[in-house]
Amino acid sequence: MTIDAPPAAPPVGRPVSRSLPPDPQELGRGRLTRRLPVLWQAGPEPPVVEHVAVRPGEGARRFTARVALSAPRLTVPAAGLAVVQNVATAAVPVVMGLAIDRALQTGEISRLAGWLVLLAVTFGCLTLAFRFSAHLAARGVQLVEHRLRSTLSARVLHPADGRVRQPNGVLLSTTTNDLTRLSTAVNLGVYPVGELAGIAFVATSLLVIHWPLGVTVLLGAPVMVWLMGALSAPFSRSARHAQSLLADAVGRATDLVTGYRVIRGLRAEAEATRRYRRESRAALAGAHRNVGALGRYLAGSNTVAGIFVAGVAGLAGWFAVRGEISIGELIAVAGLTQALLTPLNLLTVNAGAVWAAAVGSGSRVLDLLTSPAPDGAPDGAAPAVAARPVLEVAVAGHHPVRLDPGDLVGLRTDDRTAMDIVAALLSPGGGDHLAEILVDGVPAGRLGPADYRSAVLVAPHEASLFSGTVATNLDLPGAVPGRRDTALWAAACEDFVTTSPDGLATEVGENGNRLSGGQRQRLALARAYAVDAPVLVLHEPTTAVDSVTGAAIADRLRRARDDRSTLVITTSATLLDRCDRVVDLEPVSTVDAPGGPA
Repeated sequence: MTIDAPPAAPPVGRPVSRSLPPDPQELGRGRLTRRLPVLWQAGPEPPVVEHVAVRPGEGARRFTARVALSAPRLTVPAAGLAVVQNVATAAVPVVMGLAIDRALQTGEISRLAGWLVLLAVTFGCLTLAFRFSAHLAARGVQLVEHRLRSTLSARVLHPADGRVRQPNGVLLSTTTNDLTRLSTAVNLGVYPVGELAGIAFVATSLLVIHWPLGVTVLLGAPVMVWLMGALSAPFSRSARHAQSLLADAVGRATDLVTGYRVIRGLRAEAEATRRYRRESRAALAGAHRNVGALGRYLAGSNTVAGIFVAGVAGLAGWFAVRGEISIGELIAVAGLTQALLTPLNLLTVNAGAVWAAAVGSGSRVLDLLTSPAPDGAPDGAAPAVAARPVLEVAVAGHHPVRLDPGDLVGLRTDDRTAMDIVAALLSPGGGDHLAEILVDGVPAGRLGPADYRSAVLVAPHEASLFSGTVATNLDLPGAVPGRRDTALWAAACEDFVTTSPDGLATEVGENGNRLSGGQRQRLALARAYAVDAPVLVLHEPTTAVDSVTGAAIADRLRRARDDRSTLVITTSATLLDRCDRVVDLEPVSTVDAPGGPA
């Protein structure tokens, strides 16, 4: 007999939580706001955008300016709302001064009520304009950042010469910090416009109240803005240098993580640590100098703006003492002078510091986008590739390995040579490789990248999986429709896909971290089978699986590839036994396999 325990009493001193009404947008809103509608929500899919084009001979400043103005559908209405917000902010002291002169001093309650209503309307316009202006500006920044990141990603993932390159610290820093700084330049087409409008409204109001005050602001404000721009030059240079040092430090850290096993094997941990510490300290020193330059710039620009505003306020007080302006006008002038300080300071930050940082980052992004393609890129019209091409792998000191249509050839060699062959197959014509790749007798480097990739598919030993499900990793561009089940069967994935409750919806995690090493290797093999390329190159596809599973994969290899060509670079006797022939590159000779001599 079991007795259910009574429900636990709530902790003393804590209120009992009550269920809140459902939040349909799932934005974590409170009790009072979760029933309100949410406007302008982003769609479930990212927007389709065009890449950012680079014009010939374009400098960093012109490129940054073009990026800042590249979302007019969002920035133009945002700038209009920013103008409304700044004008309304500056209009508050004007309305207050008029209320004092025309209602409070006369004692007319009805007029005072009218001026108070006008003041409330002004505050309402100010608040709503600021809210929607900030929303549109933030959306413009995100859109432009998405365009820039898509452009850089396309250049890295789809280079003009078709070569595969390892990302370095410069690329990582550019696609993160620099892109964020550059896309923030979109705000330069929004907030400074409103701040300039606010300054113009203040100057116009002062002209109406007392023309010498208005002339002083009209003549002094452009000088203040020019001085602030001149003070930003050292900060811009410092920001660019700090970003370069940061990229070097990130690159050093990337190299350490990537080559840690080699470093440990060479017992070079101390030397690698010393070099990274040197790069890190240099980056830290550059960041300190950059912050110091920013502080000096802000201190100088704020001092200049403060002196100017204090001068205008002192001049207005002198006119009030002489009786040239009334009490209400003095209050309006004091409020306008105070309102003038805010747009001048914000103009320092928005149009000065943001522009300086954006130009520095824009220069780095422009360098990456305009970097020339390395030597060896195919020139002229690329030769056409046959539907069933002949692949040849020529290694120095050995006879070429020929793969005719429909062949299943095993290639056995040492690890270093195997890695060189795979690197040459992945990046034909790029780098100094011992192996040369020919397709139908033509060097692969002369072929168009798209044509070569559609004909020859290389499945490296250390393949990466995509985050998501099993189906996400199989349904890739180029995969043959209806071949998914065959690919899973050929790679012996039944144990964790077919028998899984989720099936193809099984989550694999980031880079397959929810799967075992053997499961990751088999899913990568199934992904290669799903494409069904005319020529498939497999490099050690069964090193992480047990002998029974490895035998099953070897037995299914011929049926999975049918009349397609397959080159298996491996030392596995089980796989080599299923090949038509085996080529042994360790000694300069060939070993006969069941299919015949090499």
